[in-house]
Order: sequence, then structure tokens, then C-alpha cells
Amino acid sequence: MKQKTKEEVIYHITLLSEDDLFLFNQGSHFRLYEKLGAHRLKREGLEGTYFAVWAPDAEQVFVTGDFNGWNKSSHPLGSRGRSGIWEGFIPGVERGTHYKYHIKSRYKGYRVDKTDPFSFFNEVPPKTASVVWDLEYIWEDGEWMQKRAGHNSRTAPLAIYELHLGSWMRVHEEGNRPLTYREIGRKLAEYVKSMGFTHVEFLPVMEHPFYGSWGYQSTGYFAPTSRYGTPQDFMYLIDRLHQEGIGVILDWVPSHFPNDEHGLGFFDGTHLFEHANPQKGIHQDWDSFIFNYGRNEIRSFLISSALYWLQAYHADGLRVDAVASMLYLDYSRKEGEWIPNQYGGREDLEAISFLRRFNEEVYRNHPHVQTIAEESTSWPMVSRPAYVGGLGFGMKWDMGWMHDTLKYMSKDPLYRKYQHNLLTFRMLYAFHENFILPLSHDEVVHGKGSLLGKMPGDDWQKFANLRLLYGYMYAQPAKKLIFMGGEFGQWHEWCHEKSLDWRLLQCGPHAGLQKWVQDLNRIYRDEPALHEMDFEPAGFEWIDCNDNDSSTISLLRKGRSADDLLLIVCNFTPVPRPNYRVGAPRGGFWKEILNSDAREYGGSGQGNMGGAETAPVSFHGRPYMLTLTLPPLAAVFFKSEGER
Repeated sequence: MKQKTKEEVIYHITLLSEDDLFLFNQGSHFRLYEKLGAHRLKREGLEGTYFAVWAPDAEQVFVTGDFNGWNKSSHPLGSRGRSGIWEGFIPGVERGTHYKYHIKSRYKGYRVDKTDPFSFFNEVPPKTASVVWDLEYIWEDGEWMQKRAGHNSRTAPLAIYELHLGSWMRVHEEGNRPLTYREIGRKLAEYVKSMGFTHVEFLPVMEHPFYGSWGYQSTGYFAPTSRYGTPQDFMYLIDRLHQEGIGVILDWVPSHFPNDEHGLGFFDGTHLFEHANPQKGIHQDWDSFIFNYGRNEIRSFLISSALYWLQAYHADGLRVDAVASMLYLDYSRKEGEWIPNQYGGREDLEAISFLRRFNEEVYRNHPHVQTIAEESTSWPMVSRPAYVGGLGFGMKWDMGWMHDTLKYMSKDPLYRKYQHNLLTFRMLYAFHENFILPLSHDEVVHGKGSLLGKMPGDDWQKFANLRLLYGYMYAQPAKKLIFMGGEFGQWHEWCHEKSLDWRLLQCGPHAGLQKWVQDLNRIYRDEPALHEMDFEPAGFEWIDCNDNDSSTISLLRKGRSADDLLLIVCNFTPVPRPNYRVGAPRGGFWKEILNSDAREYGGSGQGNMGGAETAPVSFHGRPYMLTLTLPPLAAVFFKSEGER
């Protein structure tokens, strides 16, 4: 291979104006992916690739790759002065070229090869080179993009199917390999549509060196993992989902990043992306670096990443992981292991400022998407606008509901009456935030067992309890999220090295559970009372939340129209309850539209023969009364049809 010479780097060809440099250093350049990284260009009759990287404490930066035999000194980049950026145009470097930056630091002779922080594509791990690539793709989701404001609205039904791309489905005949993006696109779009979920949420697709991190230890903040295909293949996956009317939410991890040598850590011989002091810069739980949110260029980098996935990949939302770990300086630290803020408090003021700016920029540029916080504490106003003192997220996971409900459901029904408050406590705070109820991947790993395995009783009772859990979940005012496998009752907890146990669907109870989730999603979408006022107190009303002796609850869900009125009763014991009386706000016939004990779901078939007529008797403070049959371990949904 012919060795290139230093003269073959052209320095006056650039994508970076002085305004770009100013905005980058100021912390307000949010389209950096168009300027930094590797970009194919044709200039002055030459075709090649322009490279630009931020390394302010480098003495020299070189591009090394398969185009120059991985020579670490033949292609130096030129400095843009105080901006800290190094750049250069190299003729002849084509799409598909593998490369890295070889950085010679000013400090202690430190030299290192780094993956491009702005690369669009990387080698398949464990290899770590970046790949010169482009984002050219012809999208066919125009109808979805025009209408997605309605699909992603806070008044719309959001039933989210969370999944891990590498273990949703595998090809056993080919060495248990994961599906490619394109294979997943065809199969997943069909499956999710048939199940009635409105959105999918992918565990992080951003490139990550350790597969076992599930993507939560990201190194490529602009590159989908190459394990399943190219950037265009991932675009195809999203495109197919959109064409079937399914939204796409991406997990995004600005809370920490791994310390692999080729990654962002100690990038130019200094703590460039992370805090230098380990009391601020190291996550003890994950042995990973924490971004320096107070540094202007880091804000530009991270917010550019967020907007990139929304713009280039048409994502409909970003779920931000581990927000609590960003908000608190003493997160998971003992006394003396953390540094207070300037006022002596434990709040990370720089991270708070960053999160507010992140949300402001997302909604300014993409008003029809959603940002979602995984925030596990009671930090106030997470999903309220920054201009009223909130963090600015669109929605927040209700972790308290998840912990309380799973604790309750794991109890033997004999003892549930002593824990009744675990069912009802949520309504004291349910409208403080715009909540999503998550039954996520975190609840089915690390020895926690599967959702089905958490349920008490024999096999019949386990399935009945899980159907009841989902029925209670869909009755609550909030959006919904279920992790893959939960919809048909995985017996084993999730393992990222294996496919879901799809063979279980050959068994009646598993197929029945799947049908129950399918019908819950249908009713949730079709009935405005179940989604229209998820975030408003006017959309919910208890009928009776105090019947702990019977371990039952009854409630109303309401839409904006007076005609949209549902009554839901849940019996959390295996005891059938005939002649169970509940108050009703409206007279006439109440049609039974869902019953988790129906035989088609694997239940015992007890119910109300299609519905019940009210009696003109005041009960529970209501002008009418219904006398119902409550099946064992079941949720029953009724819709008011008025006088017949």
C-alpha cells in the first residue's frame, strides 16, 4: 500500500466557521454532528473525507486507518487555535474506511488511539475503529411524521413495548444469532401492531463495547451499534415501525460513560469529558465516568447527540436513564465521599441546568416528541416546564407505583388486606407528574425473577394474578410500559444472551395472557376514558378504595365527554364474590367490556353475563347501585350505556 505524505492533508477545506467555533465553546451549538467527526466531501475537484475532533490539550492529532496502513504519524490534523478543535481534509478516503484518532498529549508523553466521538458508524465490537459513513436514506414515513403530534400527545394512548434488540428474537438454526435491524423491522412491526402497543422503546442502541451492559455503557453517542447492521439498516427498522403506525422511543444515557481506553475518558490526556475529581467524576455503582455538565463543550456535545437521534433517525422520544444519579452529588456515596455545591447542598446545579437546557432544546426543535425521565426519587416537578421551576421532561416513570404494586402482588392473597395501602397510596401523588407506569427490564433481572414468577400461588393463580396486575395497571391514570416477554408470561428472568421463550405460546395459559394484553391495549386505545385525562385529576375517581377486608378496589375513569365513563373493579383474592355491591354515578345498563377471568384468557369463566343493570339505590355516596359478580383474582371493566 502506498504511504501517504503529510502534504496530502489539506487544511483550508473546512466545515467549521468562526460562528461554529464560538457557539461550540459557548455551549450552544446543538448540531455538531454536521461539523465534527468524519464527513465525505467533494471540494476543489477532489473527493475525500473531512475530519474534525475536539482535543484542546493535545500537542498533535493524527488520523490513522486502513487508508494509510494505520500509520500513526503520516496524516496530522491542523489546530483551530483556542477552540481546541483539530481538522483536516484527506483526499481519497472513501466511505467504509476504518479510522481512529491518534492523540499525542501535552502531558507526560501520553499517546492513545481514540474512536471518533462523532462517528456515525463503528466496527462490530470487540473491534473499536470508527468507520467513515453517511446518513443517506430515503424515508417512507411521511404520513406518520405529519400526524405524530397526535400519536405522541399527552392525551393520546401510550402503551409502550420495551425491548432489547439482541434478545427479543434469535435465529437458533444459525448459532443463536440475533436478528439484524432489517429482520427485526419486518417481524417487530407486525408483532407490535398485532398486540396493539402504540410505541416501542429500545434499550440503548448507541454503540457500546460491552454487550452485557445492554447499551447503558455507551461510547458512540452518534452511532447505532453495528452488531445488527448499518445506520441505514436501523433507519429502516424505525421506518417500518412508523409505516405501521408505531412510535419509537430510544433510551439515551447522558448520566455516565465507560472507562474503556478507546472511548471518551481521558480523551486528550486530560479529563476532557469527565470531572477530574473522582468524588464528582466517578460513578461508584457502575465504575464509570460522569460527564462534566458545567463545561460548555460537553453541553454542546450531549444536546447535539439528543437532537441527532430525533432528527437523523426520526425518533419520537428519548427516555433519559438514571436521572436521579445526575441530580444528586451524594448519589450512592457515603459522607465525606462527595463535594457539596456552592451553597453547601447535595443538588448538582450543573446537571440540573443541563437537563433543563436539554429539554428546552428538544421541545424547541421537535415539539411533537416526548422526553421521559427515569427518576427514582421524589424530586419535584420533573415533568413540569423549566420556566415554572421544573426539569422540563414530558413524562416520568412512576417507580413508586412499580415497587408498591409488585410488593403487594407478591403477597399471599390471605395477607393482602394488611397491605391495602400499597394499592391506594399512589393516588395521593398520581397527578404531581405526568407518569408512565413501568414494568421494565429492571424488574426481571439480577435474580429478581420474571413477573410471572413473582406471583404467588399455583400455576393457575400465578397467571390469574399477572392478568389482574395488568388489568389494575391499565385501570390506573398514567401511560403504560411492559418489557418484552411479560406480555405472554416468561417463566425465566430475562437473559440478554438468549431469545424470549416464544415456544411458550403453544401453551394455553401463555397464549391466554397474551390475548389479555392484546385486548387491554385495544380497550385502552378505543376508550378515551382510559387515556384522554391520564394526567388530570378529573379523569379518575375512587368508588371504594377502603374495602381492605375483601382486598377489592373499585374506581371510575372518565373522558372529556360525559359519555365516556368506565367503572373498574379489581378482586385481589382467589375468592369469587357474588352479589358484590358498588355505587354507580349513572343509572341504566353497564356493559361488561373486559373480564380477566374469561376462559379465552385462561380464567374460570365467571362474570356478569354481559353486564348489569343499576338499581335506584344510593350506595357509596352515588345515586345508583350495581350488584356484580367479582371473579377470583380478576379485573372487570364496565362501560355505561345508559338507559335501555
